[in-house]
Amino acid sequence: MEDSELAEWAAEISAKPYGDRVYSISRAFFMQTIFRLLDIRSEGVEHLKTAPPVIIAPVHRSNLDSVIVGALGERRLPTLSKASLFKFKPVAWWIAGLGAIPLDRDAADREATTAARKVLDSGQPLMIFPEGTRQSGQQIGELFDGTTWIAAKSKASIVPVGIAGTEEALPKGAKRIYRTTVGVAVGEPLEMPEGRVSRPQLSKLTEELSIRLQAANDRAAELREG
Repeated sequence: MEDSELAEWAAEISAKPYGDRVYSISRAFFMQTIFRLLDIRSEGVEHLKTAPPVIIAPVHRSNLDSVIVGALGERRLPTLSKASLFKFKPVAWWIAGLGAIPLDRDAADREATTAARKVLDSGQPLMIFPEGTRQSGQQIGELFDGTTWIAAKSKASIVPVGIAGTEEALPKGAKRIYRTTVGVAVGEPLEMPEGRVSRPQLSKLTEELSIRLQAANDRAAELREG
C-alpha cells in the first residue's frame, strides 16, 4: 500500500464509530495491566482534557509514552505515528482505530501534516511527539518547527507533557515491561498568537515549547523520585 493510500485507509478506520470503542477497550486493558505493573505518579492531568483545538505534546522515551498519556487523558488521542507500525494488518487496524496517523519520517510528509490538521479542524485533540523519534535521558532533544507550525495553522494550544521512568520500564528493544516508578507532569497549555505567525515567531514558539517541555520533564523526574 502506498503512503498516501495508507494515510487515507487509516483516516477511514479512525473516523468509523467503533474508533472510540477501540479506545475504551484498550484503555480498560491498560489500566488493568500496565497501570498495575507500574507506580505512576502524575500531576496536572486536568490539562490533558484541554478543549480542542489542542495538541498534546509529550516527551518521547519509550513506546509506553503514548499508552500512558492516552489513558490518563481519558479520551482518544489521534497520534502521528511511524508508518512502519502499520506493516502488520491486525496491529494497523488496532492503532488506526485509536486514531494513529502514519508518518513517513524519512521525508517531508504532506499527507500526514494534512491529516493532522484535519483532526484538529474536526474538533478532536491530537497527540504529537515534538522530539520526533525516541530520545534518551533527561534533556529535551532538538525540536523542529513542525509541531508549532501545525498549532499555528490550526490555532491549537499545545500542552507539554514530561515523562520520567518509561525508558527504564520499557527500554528500546525490550520484550517485556519492568516494574518501576513513572512520573508524569502535564504543564499548562501554550497558546498560539492571533493572526498570521511569521517564521521568527514560529522559532520563538518552538523555543518556548522546548523550555516548557524541559520544565515538565524535570518535574516528572521529581515526582518519580518522590
